[in-house]
Amino acid sequence: MFNRPSWSFMTLNLLVRKLIYPFILPNALVCLGLLYLFSRPELPEAMRPFLPVFPWVVLGGALFLGWRFNRSRLLWFAILLVGCNLLLHHLPEGDSGRFLLGAAATLLPVNFLLVSLFRERGMINPRSMLYGSALLAQVLTVAWLHHNDLPRALGFLDSPLLPSATLNALPQLSHLSFLGAIALLAWRYFRSPAAFEGSLLWAMPAVFLALQATVPEAATRSLSVAGLLLVLGVVESSHAMAYRDELTGLHGRRALNELLDRQGSRYALAMLDIDHFKKFNDTHGHDVGDQVLKMVAGKLAAVTGGGRTFRYGGEEFTVVFARKNTDEVIDHLEQLRESVAEARFYPRGNDRPKKRPKTIDKKQMAPAPLSVTISIGVSDRKTGGVKPEQILKSADEALYRAKKAGRNQVCT
Repeated sequence: MFNRPSWSFMTLNLLVRKLIYPFILPNALVCLGLLYLFSRPELPEAMRPFLPVFPWVVLGGALFLGWRFNRSRLLWFAILLVGCNLLLHHLPEGDSGRFLLGAAATLLPVNFLLVSLFRERGMINPRSMLYGSALLAQVLTVAWLHHNDLPRALGFLDSPLLPSATLNALPQLSHLSFLGAIALLAWRYFRSPAAFEGSLLWAMPAVFLALQATVPEAATRSLSVAGLLLVLGVVESSHAMAYRDELTGLHGRRALNELLDRQGSRYALAMLDIDHFKKFNDTHGHDVGDQVLKMVAGKLAAVTGGGRTFRYGGEEFTVVFARKNTDEVIDHLEQLRESVAEARFYPRGNDRPKKRPKTIDKKQMAPAPLSVTISIGVSDRKTGGVKPEQILKSADEALYRAKKAGRNQVCT
């Protein structure tokens, strides 16, 4: 037997898998790589013919994808980026240009934050139409101030708000606007990680660099990087919808089938089932059943031995151990079974607070925790067969033997 991994290790593994990994890949690599490439004094010869059309391909692609797949947030972001690009290419000289640039730099992050709060319900809905009206009102207000009260409006934008009188060409108000928007977007991402929100976080610095660029072409490149990141966010989100189970966050059956198709000649496969799951649903309701599924999935996601966990369907899960046989994974599966059996599961009622209160009224304490166990059947290529479906069937038969023998055990 081996030592059980500490809680901190399991927590770190979950943090990296659900939070850090999707935030860095591919967003960080794409953002930093393209910004570095475009900031070079001379671009590679092979890129020069493509460079003039690259921004319009990206922004045009974002507009098309937003319209075609009914992604209202991507469509609005693309509209904001295109509008910003047109403004930066047609800025007038003098105070007029300074005011328009400062107003755009102050309002753009606020609009990004507002659009990020939208739910994907298409463009033709009351919220989207209300935002479109608000965006038009912003444009008209800026145009009116520019035409009728430019000195006072410019003085307001140039008001010193920070110890340093000047940070760069942009007014200090715009810096606070960007910092506030990024902070709120980061807070939302860390509360509920999602691919598109991660892309938006990386897109914000690219937009900021575009607004302070001294050459319009450089601004267009930075805006195109932001647009590309948002397109990648939609692609990543679509991939997650196709390959991940929404309830548990685990990879789904489609991902399992693709993994098995490319597995080598040596791997072990385990089928797991929650014992008496129908009883949970019948006795406590489907909401409690969903809570049980999520609790068990969280335990299975931390499986040791290099196993990868999938939701097979219903209350069934699958764990695949690459380059291992049955004997090498038994201890890992026993540890997994014990971790579920030892967990204290309290169903969350409608009146149960999300956070543990500082003081607990013993008269209102929750009832005894529910007992949750799993049964496991495991097989490999030596005992189950050559084809993946044969090994799956063999593991399922072993799972049936585990249930028939009394449940809460591992059988081969």
